[in-house]
Amino acid sequence: MANILILLFVLGYVAIATEHKLRLDKTVPALLTAAILWALLAIGFHEGWFSIIDPEGHVYNFLKDGENAQEGFHLTLMHHLAKTAEILVFLTGAMTIVEIIDLHRGFEVLKEYVKTNSKRKLLWIIGILAFFLSAVIDNLTATIVLVTLLRKLIKDRNTRLWYAGLIVIAANAGGAWSPIGDVTTTMLWIAKKVSAAGLMEHVFIPSILNFAIPFGIASFLPVFNGSVKGEKDDENLEEVEKLLSSKTMLYLGLGMILFVPVFKTVTHLPPYLGMMLSLGIVWLVSEYIHPEEDFTEERKHLYSAHKALSRIEMSSILFFLGILLAVGALEALVYGSINGVEMGSLRYLAEVLQQTLPNTEIVVVLLGILSAIVDNVPLVAASMGMFDYPMDHIIWHMIAYSAGTGGSILIIGSAAGVAAMGMEKIDFFWYMKKISWLAFLGFLAGFIIFWIEKVMAY
Repeated sequence: MANILILLFVLGYVAIATEHKLRLDKTVPALLTAAILWALLAIGFHEGWFSIIDPEGHVYNFLKDGENAQEGFHLTLMHHLAKTAEILVFLTGAMTIVEIIDLHRGFEVLKEYVKTNSKRKLLWIIGILAFFLSAVIDNLTATIVLVTLLRKLIKDRNTRLWYAGLIVIAANAGGAWSPIGDVTTTMLWIAKKVSAAGLMEHVFIPSILNFAIPFGIASFLPVFNGSVKGEKDDENLEEVEKLLSSKTMLYLGLGMILFVPVFKTVTHLPPYLGMMLSLGIVWLVSEYIHPEEDFTEERKHLYSAHKALSRIEMSSILFFLGILLAVGALEALVYGSINGVEMGSLRYLAEVLQQTLPNTEIVVVLLGILSAIVDNVPLVAASMGMFDYPMDHIIWHMIAYSAGTGGSILIIGSAAGVAAMGMEKIDFFWYMKKISWLAFLGFLAGFIIFWIEKVMAY
């Protein structure tokens, strides 16, 4: 029966990947997969077909444990919902701030700093911004900000898709070497598997290669030849005028996003609470600022946070909800035991890989590739339980790099990719054909540095 749940997840994933062929929004199979998996898990649990495992490793069987098992099932579901909700609240806050900035035409100010019409130079400017910005405000938020900026710079959608795909690579590479750049590096940092200094020292150069190799190759592709000017549609040739509030809202919005990791460091609270505070401050200022000289109450709704909220891609939020809860169901399903220890299906897969393959480095590479298919958070959580190395061991740095950048191989493999996919309606197979091979080459290039470091250490 456990295999049926895994098969249903695979079918749901295939439906997500083939959304354009099916003419079906990816949110639909994601929500259906999550709901069906948890429903079947609940039915099978109460019938005694399945056991479930909570995040602390406690296994519950309804026939053996009765009411305690029922409570354990409920708490396990609530845990996965809570972890998913943290991401959704963070994402909603970041997207709302970005939309408020956009309503006040703040990105018109940012556009002025991009002084080139060369597609190749623009590629590197956007890539460098994504790489360093993601290390500070995380890869997801950096992707949202830069894809929004791209819309101001490039009107031709086909060209913009190439830039957006490469932004995903740069943002994930930048997030991998920072303790606050990606949720998985944050997990390893909080669990004291890596230190902030150690992560930056050992993962920065592999991340640079992960970013630079794909961008270097892409620079010679025909799509990045010529001028950006030629990509503009006729109806968009006129310049959009900035508002009185444009600079204020741009600097305030980005500043408040930058404040989120500071808030987390000072308070030790989850990042979504810092994002809530930041959104509240930006919203407050937007209520009282005057975007125009002759600003009237009747025009206030044009620049309000309520309008910004209406512009958020809610289907992307619901997609996150569905896919993360579906992965949570697999994580909670007890699939088997190794050495007498029962474990969830994802943890079981990781243990089988470790026993089957000749060395740990290959396991870590495969974890990175798997993170392009399955959410990297449970994979990293599983790896933290698999290995018992001291803080800042090279394996932890490899895991941080692998989980952070492996998701770039497929558009669905990272939060940054899913955000870009939702914002630009990027086709799964288009990304696989055009971008995946670049991401894979960058992924392997970074690992060469780790192997050189390991050889030199011995």
